[in-house]
Amino acid sequence: MCVLAHVLEAHGIATVAIVSVRSVAERMRPPRALYAEFPLGRPLGRPNDPDFQRGVLRHAFALLERDPAGGAVLATHPDVIESDATPLSCAVPPRYDPSIPAAVDEARSLRPAYERSRAERGRLTSVGRVVDADGIPDVLSAFDRIAEGTPWTDAGLTADPVQSAHDVRTYYEETALALDPDATLPGRAEAWFYDTTAAGATLLAARRAMQAAEAPFALWFYMARGAR
Repeated sequence: MCVLAHVLEAHGIATVAIVSVRSVAERMRPPRALYAEFPLGRPLGRPNDPDFQRGVLRHAFALLERDPAGGAVLATHPDVIESDATPLSCAVPPRYDPSIPAAVDEARSLRPAYERSRAERGRLTSVGRVVDADGIPDVLSAFDRIAEGTPWTDAGLTADPVQSAHDVRTYYEETALALDPDATLPGRAEAWFYDTTAAGATLLAARRAMQAAEAPFALWFYMARGAR
């Protein structure tokens, strides 16, 4: 969205972006942006509250009166809305093989649930951007090595870290559909993945390790949502 704003402005079309992650706006510097500290996926704030949503839009459209010629305009919405997403109550199977990384053991043990979920959706899956379900344990093993200090280029990843992380998250989110009927509620599967699973902890640890090792920004930042 921030990139598109630059393109449109270059063609004479005034824009204003509503952003949920301030660091992204500060880095991408869209001509005009309203930072709203709302839960991700709720850019207008409160669901089913048209008065509040119109207020957000009024704050955003007011920025069209400001000239970004002297630098990008970044305003902050005065209200903060805390996320009300709670992790799913998915039961993660106990450790089976303590000799391997916890995330690898976990991903293997969740495979039957993933297959049930896939069967319920007519064998459809979004896992496979760069690795299929069979390769998820290997990806997590590579992320575990990165988290332990192995350079990401030597850890055994066979594809882009961002795309690999996407397949891991998708594997878990699709698995959650077979474990909890509330998995489709906003933010719950994400909270479960990042806050309770070994895979989520491993991915975030690998991301931090890559950042500390000064890996290219685009190769670690987008491994997880900016708010993470």
